[in-house]
Amino acid sequence: MKKTLLIVLLAFTTSINAQQKSTIPSYSYSLNEAIEYALTHNYSAINASRDIDAAKKKKWETTTIGLPQINAAVGYQNNIKLQRSLIPAEFFGGQPGEFAEVAFGTKQNMAASTSLSQLIFNGSYLVGLQSAKVYLQISENAKIKTNQEIREMVINAYGNVLLADESIIILEKNKTNLEKTLNETNQIFKNGLIEEENVEQLQITLSTIKSAQENVKRQKTIALNMLKLVLGIEMENDLILTDRLTTLAQNNIKLSLTQEPFLVENTIDYKIQENVVQSKKLLLLLEKSNALPSLAASYNLGYNAFGNQFQFFNANQRWLNYSNIGVSLNIPIFSSLGRSAKTQQAKIALEQSKTQMLHVEQSLKLQFEKAKSDYEYSLEQLNTTKSSLTLAERIENKQQIKLKEGLSSSFDLSEAQRQLYTAQQNYLQAMLDVINKKAALEKITTKN
Repeated sequence: MKKTLLIVLLAFTTSINAQQKSTIPSYSYSLNEAIEYALTHNYSAINASRDIDAAKKKKWETTTIGLPQINAAVGYQNNIKLQRSLIPAEFFGGQPGEFAEVAFGTKQNMAASTSLSQLIFNGSYLVGLQSAKVYLQISENAKIKTNQEIREMVINAYGNVLLADESIIILEKNKTNLEKTLNETNQIFKNGLIEEENVEQLQITLSTIKSAQENVKRQKTIALNMLKLVLGIEMENDLILTDRLTTLAQNNIKLSLTQEPFLVENTIDYKIQENVVQSKKLLLLLEKSNALPSLAASYNLGYNAFGNQFQFFNANQRWLNYSNIGVSLNIPIFSSLGRSAKTQQAKIALEQSKTQMLHVEQSLKLQFEKAKSDYEYSLEQLNTTKSSLTLAERIENKQQIKLKEGLSSSFDLSEAQRQLYTAQQNYLQAMLDVINKKAALEKITTKN
């Protein structure tokens, strides 16, 4: 009976755990799919899109300044105690020199009014319209810049996870081979053909591999969580990568990329700096426009009602109306050279932005040369490390055979194994570098 109950409880617990696991969202992406997902769901990408939406609203807000404005107002006043004034008493038949208290007004007052205003001409408004357009362009270019950075971050994070995966596979293979060698060496030692130091040396190497394997597993968890963060996926969700490091490295070998001409005008950083220069030009126009006259028109219509009782909504309540139309012209005449000083400051800021434009142009050219050089070097390193790995495998295999035949010691084998392990990691890192360096080069050469 107890055994049956235990089986039922275990089955129930397993069912609950399976249900809980099934509710956890799971994602499976290739590198390109991960990039597309991140461009929509990355937190920075979401806010960059919102910045564009806000810029569009800001543009319309600026536009409405020059459109008709209609406002209405309703006011009610209850004079709890009317203010009193003194007037000569002789107006009412009193004695000269005396004063009488008189209260003017009614206890209840209500007023309703509406106004229509229209801006006819204002230089600042015209500049503001142009500035709103530039502000929108800045937001759109910032979105492009954000997308480029997100793309590069996804590639780097995705590659780090694949690097950890491949490292775990290689370390597991190395551990299996070393355990087999250790067992064989231990048998040879028991037969009295070699010294115990040979066995101990292999045990040290095996412990090092096991420690490295556990460390890489922890690093993979961190790299996977970093990728989830870049993608905009919660840490608790499952994420499976469908690409392999070797495949991506091979697909990212593109020698023609280094032969394409570099046009600095196509880069997003250059266009962003152009936005800065344009904004400084508009700031200068704004300061100059402050010396121009401004013209506006308005129309006002209102009604007032008075009484000692609150009867404003009665049909017999008398309302007194008024209306007026007006035009206002504001002409700046003299500001003690204050406007001139602001204009000169704006001119200086514009010249500074132009100088910064030259700096950005030269910096981008330098960045391109460096990114190009790094990518070419990564391709060279990929071939070099691949050749070194092949050579290290042959050396390690020869040392295995010599150890079994008694022609060398475990120290020689351990040295060959260390060379092999280093060559393996160098080759994996070289593949990752090809992927990352190509992404960096594409980031600066992508046309927008």
